[in-house]
Amino acid sequence: MSKDILQLKPEAVWRSFYELTQIPRPSKKEEAVRAYLKKFGEDLGLETIVDEIGNVIIKKPATEGMEDRKGIILQGHMDMVPQKNSDTDHDFEKDPIDAFIDGDWVTARGTTLGADNGMGVAASMAVLEAKDLVHGPVEALITMDEETGMTGAENLKAGVLDGDILINLDSEDEGELYIGCAGGIDTTGEFTYTPEDVPEGMAAYKLTVKGLRGGHSGLDINLGRGNANKIMNILLLKAGKKYGLRLAEIDGGSLRNAIPRESFAVAVVPETSKEDFELFVEEFEAIVQDEFKESDAGVVVIAEETEMPAKLIDEKTQNNLYAAVAGCPNGVIKMSESVKGITETSTNLAIVKSANGKIELASLQRSLIDDDKDNLGAEIRKVFEAVGAKAESSGSYPGWKPNPDSPILKEMKEVYNNKFGRVPEVKVIHAGLECGILGATYPHWDMISFGPTIRNPHSPDEMVKIDTVQLFWDFLVETLKHVPKK
Repeated sequence: MSKDILQLKPEAVWRSFYELTQIPRPSKKEEAVRAYLKKFGEDLGLETIVDEIGNVIIKKPATEGMEDRKGIILQGHMDMVPQKNSDTDHDFEKDPIDAFIDGDWVTARGTTLGADNGMGVAASMAVLEAKDLVHGPVEALITMDEETGMTGAENLKAGVLDGDILINLDSEDEGELYIGCAGGIDTTGEFTYTPEDVPEGMAAYKLTVKGLRGGHSGLDINLGRGNANKIMNILLLKAGKKYGLRLAEIDGGSLRNAIPRESFAVAVVPETSKEDFELFVEEFEAIVQDEFKESDAGVVVIAEETEMPAKLIDEKTQNNLYAAVAGCPNGVIKMSESVKGITETSTNLAIVKSANGKIELASLQRSLIDDDKDNLGAEIRKVFEAVGAKAESSGSYPGWKPNPDSPILKEMKEVYNNKFGRVPEVKVIHAGLECGILGATYPHWDMISFGPTIRNPHSPDEMVKIDTVQLFWDFLVETLKHVPKK
């Protein structure tokens, strides 16, 4: 970790962000960061609550003369997406993030950075510890397990928070205000296969698809990036027909909310077909590289001889798997007609993985229209069930319906214009912010979301633009000064 980060401005935000990078905090493994945040609040002498599910709430009284202002809830999530390149040695449950300055950006070596949502949490911490800010009552709500289930938001109890305005700090484009988001649902399929012996006269290969950029399965889904699971499936399907390839194991993708960057498989082909097969993979690689030369110039497809596997996946299940992956929709399904340039409905085939006699397929559907995500999930279940997989949808969460007449939106547009000389863009985001869930529990809240500029979240290319962190902080500080009276 480069401590040069500690010299960046605003110092309080970067210091807290640096400290967060030193604490392992993958989703569902937030014990250490939760303890850190609890101690942080208590050391400041502020009322600090850890609720039953593990959210942390820290309350700071208004500064003198601001007691009559509406209460603000600054909201972010403590967990981060644990993604790394296959050649990076990193344990997300033990190791700190190796972040460094790269020109105008802060990024990490071979892993996700955790700016999503470490930057939002760090800004909340900077507000809580500051002694020179002007603000009304402030509450920091730092939720757990946002990335894999929004569990903290789902289980937040009514009556714990006192404020009237929720400012979510989990958006990723400075100069933009978000007033709505997509809902989501997970749809999975599962095959049970029978292990079979490897026939005589076969050669074994490890097949690799890597070098894709991946990214956030909502924010980046419209960029046309390659899906490693889809690419691997085409390779296996074609090689099966051409050479009688048999599959032993497959491991593609790792997180339902990340576009899969890598896929690995072990397969066998007849010894007599080795040279032709290797040439076929080289030609396939060239086709893939040409297809994705704009969006994923670094993609490679490799076939390397390897040890003979002990068993193969039975041929019927193998073929059913190919049909399931080929038939599963992936990418943008529909662009919004009412909000130009925004993806309305999408799906990401995130994981295809075999282990212990089972093959798992995991996908995530998102939509600004709740019925559409549910219908898309049902469509994918039918695709999986038609070829013998057990399928289910779960983890549904609602979208956040935009309110263009929001009082805090009007106030923040004026504040931004007065501070920076331009009106911020007002948008809806094709990602799952917690606002929809939190707003169902606290329906009186006026809600908005903003943040610094972050690129490639949910991938090892994640980075945050340094100068936008100062702008983000200045805007937050100015907003707190201008919160309306109760």
